[in-house]
Amino acid sequence: MLNIIGISSLLLTANSFAHGISESSKQAMIEGGYLQYVWLGAEHMITGYDHLLFLLGVIFFLTSVTDIVKFISAFTVGHSITLIFATFLGVSANYWVIDAVIALSVCYKGLDNNGFLKRYLNLKKSPNLLLMVFIFGLIHGFGLSTRLQQLPLGEKGTSMLLRIISFNVGVELGQVFALVIMLFILNQVRKLKVFSMASKIVNDGLVIAGVLLFLMQMHGYFHQSNPDEFGFSEDRHIHHHLDLEKVKQNNFNKHDNI
Repeated sequence: MLNIIGISSLLLTANSFAHGISESSKQAMIEGGYLQYVWLGAEHMITGYDHLLFLLGVIFFLTSVTDIVKFISAFTVGHSITLIFATFLGVSANYWVIDAVIALSVCYKGLDNNGFLKRYLNLKKSPNLLLMVFIFGLIHGFGLSTRLQQLPLGEKGTSMLLRIISFNVGVELGQVFALVIMLFILNQVRKLKVFSMASKIVNDGLVIAGVLLFLMQMHGYFHQSNPDEFGFSEDRHIHHHLDLEKVKQNNFNKHDNI
């Protein structure tokens, strides 16, 4: 039971660092202008571990500039479409669920890079990667939109649209910054003799990271999305486990006294 308490504490701690928008950032948006939205978009992408892990999987085996531009463009167009239009039109969903799907996209890319789809699903070739990257881009953009809609964007109109576009510009700038760093590191690692072995380890790591992120997001959904419905409000979650431990200990003591 103590292990359960420890795991629960870890998950709650992870949830506190979930890929959301802080209250300080929300306040900054109220006080700032379009440049503040650009900055927030860049910050959101640079700290967006789920987006960055997926991008790492996409570019991991790409060596030509043409291929890199092609696949990153597909991802960029995809997430820009849903980010801009879903936010402007007010189309939303539970962000824990969307982020859980994004976590699965990280798993998919790791499995695909390691040949799992062809080897174990008896596929002659993997699904069209460019199309898959575009589709996952749509999902990632929807995830960004659910977060952006937490901000005071104002009434629907030109000003609101410009705030959304400013945020999206920031996302793209943050993405370029992250890609430059990842590509530099990958180019250095490819020169090593152990790259083939390291590539399997890294992509297995993507799968594991995706699974852990999925579990974290689903934990957040069940315990924070509707806390009263499930009986696990955020501030009572650990206390619930502690109460269970006390009941178990009391029953054990009564048994010893008999």
